[in-house]
Amino acid sequence: MDIVLQHADFYFFTPYVYPITWPEDGPMRQFLSLLAVTNLGAVILYFLFGTLSYWFIFDHSLKKHPQFLENQVRREIKYTLSSMPWISIPTVMLFFAEVQGYSRLYDNIDSSPYGWFGVILSMISFLFFTDMCIYWIHRFLHYKLIYKYFHKPHHIWKIPTPFASHAFHPLDGFLQSVPYHIYPFIFPLHKGVYLGLYIFVNVWTVSIHDGDYRIPKFLEDVINGSAHHTDHHLYFDYNYGQYFTLWDRIGGSYKHPSSFLGKGPHDLIRKMKEEGKLNSDSTDYGPRNEKSVNGILRKED
Repeated sequence: MDIVLQHADFYFFTPYVYPITWPEDGPMRQFLSLLAVTNLGAVILYFLFGTLSYWFIFDHSLKKHPQFLENQVRREIKYTLSSMPWISIPTVMLFFAEVQGYSRLYDNIDSSPYGWFGVILSMISFLFFTDMCIYWIHRFLHYKLIYKYFHKPHHIWKIPTPFASHAFHPLDGFLQSVPYHIYPFIFPLHKGVYLGLYIFVNVWTVSIHDGDYRIPKFLEDVINGSAHHTDHHLYFDYNYGQYFTLWDRIGGSYKHPSSFLGKGPHDLIRKMKEEGKLNSDSTDYGPRNEKSVNGILRKED
């Protein structure tokens, strides 16, 4: 994160914000700057990729699904924006520790233990390490006594849109992001790669909420895509993984996506149209029963 902080200091904070007597390496200035940069960056990434996904990838016919809530998109955005500032506080503490040199982040490829091979290996290990950690954190958040206080708000969105991607309770959102931040404290990682991976995980988080269930056939049982994650929102006890299905298979929580079996949200919408329960041109998105619609929902309370 010090790459971003250095550019922010050079182009904005030093010439326009802070007095010349406040040094760039001052701890309080660094913390405040990181807080501003982190919040602004999070909002930009959220709206940039969320908006692009919503208008160009998300299937808007899903808004006719009976479990799509009234004013859902606005509610998703509102909840996200109310949580982000709180999530940023502990996140900035970790970024501050990185900037202070306590992590194993490095600047030059020559500092990589194995050169370019080490850089590529770190990308792969980052994905598998964070996928493993997030699986268990996510599963922990589904423990009944924990779930109703912290993770349930994210499961309000049974048919999520890209704007639900970051709509978490602050503690939930931070806990699921911890693996991304602790990785460079445990393993060596190039600073530029870390920044790129940080952007990637935000894009991926948006993508598994985008309602586009297409995935190459040979990867259906490997990649935890939008179809898998939608079933997690609908059926609760399955598909906790972030990128891969590996840990769901190990943990016995893997569910082959209902959309691949002809029983997904799109199939329900088509069935309702055929039965005359849903007008194909209607903007009425049906009942907003958050407990049970056509037997799809079950034990979330």
